[in-house]
Amino acid sequence: MPQARCLILACGNTLREDDGVGPWLAEWTQSRFAGEPRVRVLTQHQWTPELAQDLAQAETVLFVDCATDAAPGEVRVDPVEVAQAVGPGLGTHHLGAAELLRLTKELYDAVPRSALLLTVGAGSLELREGFSEAVQAALPLACVRLEKAVLQLLATAI
Repeated sequence: MPQARCLILACGNTLREDDGVGPWLAEWTQSRFAGEPRVRVLTQHQWTPELAQDLAQAETVLFVDCATDAAPGEVRVDPVEVAQAVGPGLGTHHLGAAELLRLTKELYDAVPRSALLLTVGAGSLELREGFSEAVQAALPLACVRLEKAVLQLLATAI
């Protein structure tokens, strides 16, 4: 498995409207950073414990997801710290970014030196493909912020 200076971990379900923004942004990132060996992009329906090994080998990580606790279309980039404990999500095989970092630390005694979370506020999680108007309108800004975050993380990697 190739090591990454910057690991992009996107999650979401393209069949649940705005929940598909993570995979969409991952595909955009793959295209934007094609040929950049320091960037590795992984997309999952959800973040699971199996991703801890990938995180342990990355220097930096950018998590990408939709957010249900933000206004529809709101784009945020926030630092992620290691959670104090792994919560009950481990039993469902779904973890948040901070919990996944904690699990990585517990299993491998390693975590990326920098971790960021880019989210786009979901307007709808209905069973259909495509995005709500709010998320569709936010995609250009999300791409700009994602690119800036990846470049920032690459600059902090050794």
